[in-house]
Amino acid sequence: MDSSYLNEYAHSADSNALFNGAPLTGQQKELIAKVDEYGVKWAERAFKHDLEASFPTENYNDLKNMGFLALCVPKRLGGLGADYRTYALVATRISYYCASTANTFNMHNANSLWTADMVDALELTSEQRESHEHNRTIHYNNMLEGKIYSQPFSEGSGAAAGKHPFGTITTRSGDGWIINGKKIFASLSGSADYYGVLCTEDIPGATLADTMFMAIPADAPGVSVVGDWDPMGMRGTVSRTLIFKDVFVPDTAQLMPRGVYIKAASKYPHMFMTLTPTYMGLAQAAYDFAVAYLRGEVAGVNVKRRMYPTKQYSIAEMYIKLQQAWALFHRATSEFKRSPSREERMRAYACQYTVMEYCAEICSAAVRVCGGQAMLKTFPLERMYRDSRCGALMLPWTSEICIDRLGRGLLYKEGERDD
Repeated sequence: MDSSYLNEYAHSADSNALFNGAPLTGQQKELIAKVDEYGVKWAERAFKHDLEASFPTENYNDLKNMGFLALCVPKRLGGLGADYRTYALVATRISYYCASTANTFNMHNANSLWTADMVDALELTSEQRESHEHNRTIHYNNMLEGKIYSQPFSEGSGAAAGKHPFGTITTRSGDGWIINGKKIFASLSGSADYYGVLCTEDIPGATLADTMFMAIPADAPGVSVVGDWDPMGMRGTVSRTLIFKDVFVPDTAQLMPRGVYIKAASKYPHMFMTLTPTYMGLAQAAYDFAVAYLRGEVAGVNVKRRMYPTKQYSIAEMYIKLQQAWALFHRATSEFKRSPSREERMRAYACQYTVMEYCAEICSAAVRVCGGQAMLKTFPLERMYRDSRCGALMLPWTSEICIDRLGRGLLYKEGERDD
C-alpha cells in the first residue's frame, strides 16, 4: 500500500498529542472556593425551583453579594476581570450545585465577556472605540450595582444557528432605536433587568453582517413576557417568550458598535461554547452522587451497594467518560483565542458535542446504577437526568449543528467545494 498520504497527515497526530494542560491560577482557585461557600445552599434550593419552575432569585442575590455579577467585567472598570477560561471553570462549579443557576449565569456573563477583550482586539475605528467604551461602561456599572442581564437568542428559526439574519428588527429613530420582534426560550425572562438582544438593522438587503447587539431594559414600554414555562428540564431558567413592540432604546443601548458582532462571532468561535461548562459541572455532580449513593453516604440511604461487580463496572465506565470529557473541556477552553486554527475550531465543536452527550449518558448511567430509590424527587438525580438531556438542544451549537460542522470541516479544507 502507498502510504505517502501520511506525509501530510502526520501533523494531525502532533496537534492532538502535544498539549500541556493549563494549571489553575490563584484567582481561579479563589473564585471556585467562593462558589463552594454558597454551593450547598444552592443545591438545596434547586429542589424548590425545579418543582415550581421558578427562578433562583436567592442564588442571584448571593452572586451579587459575591461580586460575581461583575465576574467578567474588566478590573480597570471595577469588575473581577475573569477571562474566558476562568469564567468556564467558575461556571462548572456553579453548575455542580445548581445547573439552572449556571445556565442563566452564562446568559448574564456573555454580555460582559463578549464585549470586553474580544471587542478590544478587533479592528475598530477610533469613533467606534470611543462609543463602545462609553456604552459598555454604563452597562458594566449596572452589573456592578447588581443588575442582571439576559441574552435571548432563539426565535424559532435558523437565525441563532447563523443560517440567516435575526427576525427581530431594530430601526434607527432620532438619537436611538426602535425594536420589534420576538425571542423564544428567553432565559431569565421576567427576572432580568436587561435583555441583551441580537437583532437585525432595518436596512435594504440586510444580512448577518447587519446584526446589532442591544441591551433592552426589562421595564421599557413595549416589552412583555408571555407564555407558560413547564419544560422537562432546566426548569429554574424560566425561559418564557419575550415580545418587543415598538420598544425605544437610546444609542447607549448598543453593547457592540454597528457591524462588530459578526466580526467577533467569526474571529472568536469559542464565544458560543460558554454553555458547555454548565453540562460539564452537571456531569461531575451526577457521577459524584452515584459514588456517594453506592457507598451509602447520601442522607436517607443506609445500604452500601459498592460491593457488587455490576455497580463497580458501571461506575468505572462513567468515570472514563467523565475524564474524557474533562480532558477535552480543559484543552478546548485553554485554546480560546482570536482566529483559532482549523484544528482548534474542530476541537471546540468536538468538545461541545462530547460534553453535552456524555453528560446525558453519565446521568442516564447514574440512574441505572443507583436504582429505583434514587429516582425519587427527594434526591437530585432525577432532576440531573432531566436537565442533562437539554444540553444537546442548546443554540447556537446544538449537538446536531456540531456534528454537521465537524463532518464538513474535517473533510473539506477552507474554501474547498465539489465541482
